[in-house]
Amino acid sequence: MLDRKAAEAGFAEFATATQQSLFRQAYLLTGTREAAQDLVQTTLLKMYGAWRRPGRIENPRGYAHRTMIRAYLDGRRRDQHQSRLAALPDPPGSPPSPVDRVTVLGALGELPPRMRAVIVLRFWEDLSVEDTAHALGCTTGTVKSTTAKGLERLRSILGATFEIAGAEL
Repeated sequence: MLDRKAAEAGFAEFATATQQSLFRQAYLLTGTREAAQDLVQTTLLKMYGAWRRPGRIENPRGYAHRTMIRAYLDGRRRDQHQSRLAALPDPPGSPPSPVDRVTVLGALGELPPRMRAVIVLRFWEDLSVEDTAHALGCTTGTVKSTTAKGLERLRSILGATFEIAGAEL
């Protein structure tokens, strides 16, 4: 019991002595007071768990800095992962009706072949302007202008009020 009390007293002394320098380091890493306080708390909690095991920490300040950096990087990875999850696209809507599909395919059939190829590659195959230009052997400017003209032509063929329920045709 005496060893445990001595370890806790040693940790409390260490935490009190280094709290301000740990906070400064955490603030420089995180940029906000609240995040820095959380990082210091996380660091000290992890250190307390290791502190109680004899022989685990030889250089407490170095261990604290290493623990803080690892906690900071882990938090950044977790935040990035969560932001990627939050940025997931909405699930696809209902598929287009067969009537819409036939209508759009008929409208595409009225476009000249090169214009139809640009529209299909850009919007159905989801190619970039550069990839479409490469596939068709033309310049990116040609792809852009042909896309604009093709969409305008489709709008005039389909009518301004035509709306498709799903994106995949």
